[in-house]
Amino acid sequence: MLRIENLTVSYGPRRVLHSVSLDVQSGEVVALIGPNGAGKSTLVRVASGIVPAEVGIVRTNGDDLLTLPSMQRARHLAVVPQAVSMPAAFTVWETVLLGRTPYLNFLGQVSAADEAIACRALAKVDALELAGRRVGELSGGEQQRVLLARALAQATPILLLDEPTSNLDLHYQVSFMETIQALARQDDLAVLIALHDLNLAARFADRLVLLVDGEVKASGTPQQVLTPELISVAYNLPVQVVPHPFEDALLVLPASPASPRRR
Repeated sequence: MLRIENLTVSYGPRRVLHSVSLDVQSGEVVALIGPNGAGKSTLVRVASGIVPAEVGIVRTNGDDLLTLPSMQRARHLAVVPQAVSMPAAFTVWETVLLGRTPYLNFLGQVSAADEAIACRALAKVDALELAGRRVGELSGGEQQRVLLARALAQATPILLLDEPTSNLDLHYQVSFMETIQALARQDDLAVLIALHDLNLAARFADRLVLLVDGEVKASGTPQQVLTPELISVAYNLPVQVVPHPFEDALLVLPASPASPRRR
């Protein structure tokens, strides 16, 4: 559903992505992992059209998304950004309806069908009870659910998320990722998500792409990518990778230099 081919991006003289290629299938969650400055957020921003690519193509079903007008591109993919300052006086309902902007007529009128889609988006993230509240009254976790509902209201087959759990507490991190995983399965979405937390990625992603200095160093299942050798080198820190005690997943744990590395 989403294919990124040979993406190269520079900020001035500094190259931040080097010929990056990856794909995301419908119904699949692919997590971008890597240390700070690896290019995770840049990759999401380029794929969404916010940052221009120097070289490369972002395809869906044969179309190059980077060449499409922004409104047309917004019918193919939706973005959940890092925690942003939303207009505090807007209601949740008004904010989620903004997701319908690519489909409005030239007068910008919202139809009953648009309202029904926005209502379903709120229901999918368990936020219907928030509809009448002001955004400025919400907690960080509630605001992140609203941003996700706004993206779902775009009714696109591709969902991009840029470190959406970075400012959430543990409860909201797990709850948010459970919602993302369920949406990918139930709505057949192709989900590409940049994550700092390796253990969230291990638990909720189908595949991982490890970026280091703007290059793909490994790609595959969590078992293939989360090895002590790959992660220790990528993060410049000795780690242990052990089975999760409660879930069918791996745990990545920092280790002292003298600690044995094991799987």
